[in-house]
Formats: sequence, structure tokens, C-alpha cells
Amino acid sequence: MPDLYTQKQFRKLNKTMEIRSVESSRFDILSLGEVMLRLDPGEGRVRTARRFEVWEGGGEYNVARGLRRCFGLRAALVSAFADNEVGRLLENLILAGGVDISNVIWSPFDGVGSNVRNGLNFTERGFGVRAALGTSDRGHSAASQLKAGDIDWDKIFGKQGVRWFHTGGVFAGLSNTTPDVIKEALVAAKKHGTITSYDLNFRASLWDAFGGKTSCQAINRDIAPLVDVMIGNEEDFTACLGLEIEGVDAELKSLPIEGFAKMIQQAINEFPNFQVIATTIRTVKSATINDWGALCWKDEKLYESTHRPNLEIFDRVGGGDSFASGLIYGLMTTGNPQIAVDYGAAHGALAMTTAGDTTMATKPEVEALMAGKSVRVKR
Repeated sequence: MPDLYTQKQFRKLNKTMEIRSVESSRFDILSLGEVMLRLDPGEGRVRTARRFEVWEGGGEYNVARGLRRCFGLRAALVSAFADNEVGRLLENLILAGGVDISNVIWSPFDGVGSNVRNGLNFTERGFGVRAALGTSDRGHSAASQLKAGDIDWDKIFGKQGVRWFHTGGVFAGLSNTTPDVIKEALVAAKKHGTITSYDLNFRASLWDAFGGKTSCQAINRDIAPLVDVMIGNEEDFTACLGLEIEGVDAELKSLPIEGFAKMIQQAINEFPNFQVIATTIRTVKSATINDWGALCWKDEKLYESTHRPNLEIFDRVGGGDSFASGLIYGLMTTGNPQIAVDYGAAHGALAMTTAGDTTMATKPEVEALMAGKSVRVKR
């Protein structure tokens, strides 16, 4: 990366990321968050669909699943489902992805969903000038009703053992109780020596019911001091933490790296606990053509992934989550921020070439893309 960016004078933290050993932990990665059933109309639109394909998906869960299916790590989920046929469909889909759900809470179903239910997410992919569109139907979901004290975190982090814990802003925005669950989990994770990561993942539709950006910033800034690795995109850092990115226009058509560097400096000045800050950089030319790349700050230096202009997108949902899982894998296995951000950007790019929220990429495919190998047909 050019010296213009690597020689920024960031505040020195004098910290190293000490990750628990494999032998001391049952899980390499544990995610806390809601998982919804995604109904996908394929190439059509939700409003005119007669058939839907179903997937499971959730901002925090997608990261754990990516680390399990693409990178082969031991992954687990903490969440809550209504115990009915939709919940059991989610269970089936999650188990097919290899993620452990022994710490999921099953809430008794009331028969109609007045008190508890499983969330649905109707999402169309978009194409060309038509943007991707998501419509959530998640009111009264079991996960949104989780509250502090419902989960035995000392058992999970202490007795079972977890090397890395991930959660994020989607779960924080579900209700007025979920932020307390996150803080309780993060405190316990730190107590037991588990690395913590958080994806800001701003969703305006979630926060509109809970005080908008003002509430979003207050809650996320309260959580941020407990986080080791903070992840997001340009909108996430501004909307969730109130940071500024110089040189970014209103339509997000100009995303100068110098502006991101200054934003990161703001972040570490306000939250010196951050050991790593990572952000994706996406310029949307159309729903199916994006410029794509990423940055990672660690140990006073800024590292840039390979920039991929005019990346062709099949389904953009989950690209950021797959970036997060690749980044975490790189940090866990190599400790090298350059390798980590390259893993993340390559994995995110590949995840957006297939349908659904979760990755279908393999580790060899990710590493081939990182190495710039040909995409000629393999047979």
C-alpha cells in the first residue's frame, strides 16, 4: 500500500491479540444474533412472486457459518427460535451449514405468533438499475425477546471455551433488551480471554422504531468500549458511531481512502480499546456492478486489499458478512492484517457471486482469487 496511507500517525495501543488455544476451547467462533428465514423470489420480484426459494440468514450468524463452511473452523450460534415448524426448518438449514446450536433457546410457540415467532425476510436481488430490496417481517421474534440473564455466558465462555466471539448492530437494534444481552456477553467474553468482534451493520428500518440514528449511536457507542475488532462500511461508522469521513459525497460515489484513514484515526482516539478496525469500500455503479475493496487498521498501520473494479454481483446480500468471516480467519490463523484483509475481501467478492445470504465459496477458491489466478473453466 502507498506510504501516503501506511505512515499515518495513529495512536499507539501497545496491545497484541492473544487468542485462546484450540485445546482450551470447544468453539473457534461463536456468534450471537437473530437468524431469519429468507424468502427469495429468484430473478423476479417479491410483489409478483408465486414461488420462493428459502435460505437462512442473519448478519451475525452468517459470519459463523462462513468460518465453518468455507474455512473449516468450529462454529456455534447463540440465538432463540420459536419452537414450531418454521423454527425447525431454520434448525435444519443451520445444521446443514455445520453450525452448533446447542446454546440456542427454544421458545414455546403460542399457536398464532402473537407472543413469539420466527422472523421472515423477503429479499430480491436487484439487477442493473433496479436495486436489491429487502422487506423484513420480524416483529415479536424469539431472538428479539432475549434479555440479560437468559444466557449462561460463564458456562459458554468459561466451561465450554470460545476463542472468538462475534455479534453486531443488527441484533443490537432488535429491541430495547438486546443491547444488554450483547454487553453481558462481551463482558463475559473479556473475562474469559475471548477476542470480541462487532459488525456495526446499520439498518435504518430497524432503528426507526427505536429512536433512529440518535438511539443507534448512543447504544453502539455504549457497546464499543468492549470490542476488540470493529467492522463496518462507510455508512455504518457514520450512522452508528457518529464518525465523519471527509470527501464522501451524498450519493457515496466518491470514497477516498484518505477520508477513511482520518475516520479510523477518529475511531481509535475515541475508542483506544480497538485493536483492529476494518471496513469494506464499495462504490455502487449498478445493482450488478460494484467496485469492491477493503481496509484494515492494526498496530498503527493501514492495510488495503486488492481493489476489484467493476465486480459483477449476483446477490449482494451477505457480502459484508463474508468479508468479516474471511478477515477473522486471517487474523486467527496468521495474525497478519494484510493477509486477513485480503482473505476478507476475496471471500466477500466470491460470496456475492451466488444466491442467498451465506457463502458457497471454498477456501481454495478464496486463496486462488487472492493469488490472482485465472477464472478459466476447471474440468
